[in-house]
Amino acid sequence: MGNNKLLYIAGVLVVGVIILVMIIFLGRIGGTPEGGQRVELTFWGVFDSEENFRSSINAYQSQNPQIRISYRQFSFEDYEKSLVNAFADGTGPDIFMIHNTWLPKHKGKIAPLPQQIMGEKAPLFTLKDFKDQFVDVAEQDLLIGNEIYGLPLYVDTLGLYYNKDIFNSLGIANSPKTWSEFNDAVEKVTISENNIISRSGAAIGTARNVNRSTDILSLLMLQSGVPMTNDDYASAEFTKIIDRQDVGQVALEYYTDFANPAKRVYTWNNAQHYSVDAFQEGLAAMMFNYAHQVSLLRSKAPRLNFSVAPMPQLNASQIINYASYWAPTVSKFSKNSTAAWKFLVYLSSAPGVVPYNNSAGHPVARRDLVDQQQNEPEIGVFAKQALSAKSWYQIDNLAVENILADLIDDVNFKRRTVAEALRAAENKITLLMQRQ
Repeated sequence: MGNNKLLYIAGVLVVGVIILVMIIFLGRIGGTPEGGQRVELTFWGVFDSEENFRSSINAYQSQNPQIRISYRQFSFEDYEKSLVNAFADGTGPDIFMIHNTWLPKHKGKIAPLPQQIMGEKAPLFTLKDFKDQFVDVAEQDLLIGNEIYGLPLYVDTLGLYYNKDIFNSLGIANSPKTWSEFNDAVEKVTISENNIISRSGAAIGTARNVNRSTDILSLLMLQSGVPMTNDDYASAEFTKIIDRQDVGQVALEYYTDFANPAKRVYTWNNAQHYSVDAFQEGLAAMMFNYAHQVSLLRSKAPRLNFSVAPMPQLNASQIINYASYWAPTVSKFSKNSTAAWKFLVYLSSAPGVVPYNNSAGHPVARRDLVDQQQNEPEIGVFAKQALSAKSWYQIDNLAVENILADLIDDVNFKRRTVAEALRAAENKITLLMQRQ
């Protein structure tokens, strides 16, 4: 009897240990902390500081004491390379920020958001939730089919920065709302003699000394109706004829005309100071840039009397703006992917994202917050534009940016005609897409 009792007890203990190990193992696979198990989440980003996230992270941790989140900021120059190397070494973060153009290039590193979690009745965050809560461009950039690959915290857009002192001195009462009005303002402001520009109407027309020049060109192409790519993202379509017009050529020629001495709107060339510097110095009356430049200009040039207006439009009945933003996602290599996505669902909610946006000065991505922010000075312009923002599928954003910059240079340096340059850029980007 004694031996049988000992064997029985030993068997119960073995079964108990096996069950305990299985519970822990299954919990780790799903990423859900079991029984108060402490979970450490690492979060990598760029541009935003730890201070920007501190309030939101602290609030989440106070509600979920078993979760600890550590954020690390990288420089833009090092960020993408550091991510790729870390994932290759098995030391990558649980959560990381991706640019809105990165999904085609980095999809393989991402664990899509699980809409249903085992053992929980309510879905974590559905496709309908996403489409109802966020502005349209986020759907274009962060969804593939029915899967969610990121949750936007903000959406930035290009805006028109203008020097109020220069405008006032010339009797220009309002910022230009259309490109036709923009042309008029450029002609009125520009001071040039023998093709030497002493004051530029706007920083536009070249590639290398205009900050975000390729984004400005992309916006002009989108406003003109250029499809950019075919429907299945297999080729670029810059030269497609729309309504019997080569809209890609029209957009490219319009952009480069501002750097063409033979044109009335000639206002810029490769000898000008870098666009942000020229605007800051009062050598350019207008520039196009994103919301983050507001605080930078205020700190670097506190006496500069400038304002920000909506981007000029080609068609007042069809407003199109250009988006650029970063969104957090979850690594497919994370051992705590569900816990990571739960945090991001909170972070992108109104209670989670408002402290972050207030700290970082970002325009909102949530539809329910646009009305609250659109009347704020300066940042309100960008918040409202998020509703009409668009982007386009880029198989490799850095390669595409270089191709578009070369496209502009090819025209300005007369290496190719407008038509030839556009076709060459289209072919290069199509080749990139076909290699994938």
